Amino acid sequence: MAELDTLDIIVLAAILLGTAAYFTKGKLWGVTKDPYASSLATANGAKAGKTRNIIEKLDESGKNCIIFYGSQTGTAEDYASRLAKEGKSRFGLETMVADLEDYDYDNLDAIPNDKVVMFVLATYGEGEPTDNAVDFYEFITGDSPSFSEGNEPALGNLNFVAFGLGNNTYEHYNSMVRNVTKALENLGAHRIGEAGEGDDGAGTMEEDFLAWKDPMWTALQEKMGLEEREAVYEPIFGIVDREGLTKDSPEVYLGEPNKMHLDGVPKGPFNAHNPYIAPISKSYELFNVKDRNCLHMEIDVSASNLTYQTGDHIAIWPTNPGEEVDRFMNVLGLSNKRHNVISVKALEPTAKVPFPTPTTYDAIVRYHMEICSPVSRQFLATLAAFAPDEEAKAEMAKLGGDKDYFHSKVNVHHLNIARVLQTVGKGKEWSNVPFSALIEGVTKLQPRYYSISSSSLEQPKVISITAVVESQHLPGREDPFRGVTTNYLLALKEKQHGEPNPSPFGLSYEITGPRNRYDGIHVPVHVRHSNFKLPSDPTKPVIMVGPGTGVAPFRGFIRERKKQVENGETVGKTILFFGCRKRSEDFIYDKEWKEAKKVLGEKFEIVTAFSRDGPKKVYVQHRLKERAQEVNELLEKKAYFYVCGDAANMAREVNTVLGQILAEQRGISDAKAEEVVKNMRAANQYQEDVWS
Repeated sequence: MAELDTLDIIVLAAILLGTAAYFTKGKLWGVTKDPYASSLATANGAKAGKTRNIIEKLDESGKNCIIFYGSQTGTAEDYASRLAKEGKSRFGLETMVADLEDYDYDNLDAIPNDKVVMFVLATYGEGEPTDNAVDFYEFITGDSPSFSEGNEPALGNLNFVAFGLGNNTYEHYNSMVRNVTKALENLGAHRIGEAGEGDDGAGTMEEDFLAWKDPMWTALQEKMGLEEREAVYEPIFGIVDREGLTKDSPEVYLGEPNKMHLDGVPKGPFNAHNPYIAPISKSYELFNVKDRNCLHMEIDVSASNLTYQTGDHIAIWPTNPGEEVDRFMNVLGLSNKRHNVISVKALEPTAKVPFPTPTTYDAIVRYHMEICSPVSRQFLATLAAFAPDEEAKAEMAKLGGDKDYFHSKVNVHHLNIARVLQTVGKGKEWSNVPFSALIEGVTKLQPRYYSISSSSLEQPKVISITAVVESQHLPGREDPFRGVTTNYLLALKEKQHGEPNPSPFGLSYEITGPRNRYDGIHVPVHVRHSNFKLPSDPTKPVIMVGPGTGVAPFRGFIRERKKQVENGETVGKTILFFGCRKRSEDFIYDKEWKEAKKVLGEKFEIVTAFSRDGPKKVYVQHRLKERAQEVNELLEKKAYFYVCGDAANMAREVNTVLGQILAEQRGISDAKAEEVVKNMRAANQYQEDVWS
């Protein structure tokens, strides 16, 4: 057979390409791409083709200020966005917000000294970095991080600003910002202004942030020669009406988190960008009282790739209650166009649209905006310019500028943005507020994390949660403040038990989900791994302190030890200190503890504190002190000590009582006892899973 020459090959290739093009016409080519489609529509928030080189990004976008964030619940990300907007509007800085996990860090040394880097860093749990900041933290605090330029000192050109989000009820308060600041300075970087620290434990996070940023801007002005100008709102996002689409169009997102969910074929890995729509296999009420609810819910993950270990957390992705969605729509003049289809596109290259589009106003407000959360003073000041009249404008300016006035009128009543606008506008519509300002100013609706109350050894594919339905009566507020997610779960439980249109406490939820794909008995979830774990050696003793729903992870621990004994293993002494109001009302899992006792025998003991059953209030810390000798003896045998529940009061008092027990039982000073407790924490022998 004759060999083909070069010309023959070229002609044959052209024929093949032409044939392929003809038969794939309209499939592989000639397809018009939606110019307004959000990059977040891709599964798992994929960032294909985007550079991880921060220098390239700064150069191509013309930015001179980058704000990196390490965020777990969205607050740090929100603060980063607010700093970016303020830097741009007040000082003309070309700002960009950046997720720490999107970039490499070995070229931080190549950022020139006429640019500034800001770090907004939350501390998660016991001094840990947030999930998206783990790699950065390990790199920058490592023994000898390697940079691209070989400068001496390595980061001598870097000017940086830092703010931390922490909780003073934890031992390692704001350790992320403290350790990162120290590491940067050790590498020669120049800190501008003080490193700020916000305290969620004291409830002062927002005011701590506001008090920090003004002197920071002053220091930055001096360092970089910035000139302040009158701040004018400049939208980051453009809103485009999609008149050719309706809410029934298949390409319109109605609350789906990504393209796979829109197409109805969600696949793993399931994570913080891509929830699993999990069936609820069982749900029931744990309290025996009419005016309070506590739910036990079992979530089936057998058809997913989700796995968990006893002690981990499950994230529930909530939706907003219909009443608050309606309130928001009404006060902002959006009710008549709630189902209109829009696309949202970034007006500057580094901004990220926080949800997939095209979508509807209703879907954005219901599934993507934290409309029920407390509103920030700074945001109210921004909205003053769009007030319906001069009186409302003056009131908004006062609320935004006077922290004591804001506290008395807004904070103490837990008012969300729509309720504030209703009150200030005296019923008038705020139809002048640009929707872009709302996307920018109202934080993204975040998953809520719950301690898993099942054992992965016993039920590897079923995850249990134990949750009190939040309802607080606040002085000066007509209706109780109700938790978004726990009331959503209550509605799901009512639906599963036969209520066709559940509306717990008058709250209605779209529990069937976008396009009815949740059908009222499914819930979007993902799993977050935790360091809150039983000792690897099951013979080690454990002491657990968990009043109320703080007992959740300990139900998992005890069921794990029960299963270990059933499997023929030996387990150590297991003591649970549990507290609630009344034995007859809220002694949750009472029957289960008795069943565990039958299997574990003398290896298990539950010590109860019923605060309202006797003449004086008795709490878990009192019971702990009564058992001082035994607690100390177990700790001398290297028992692990666990606390779960309220951080501000219970956990702090338990920590104090433990120090007192050690001082008295061992005949040592209070200072020495405190040191022993700190060493226990450092060795992971003392673990907390607490919330403020």
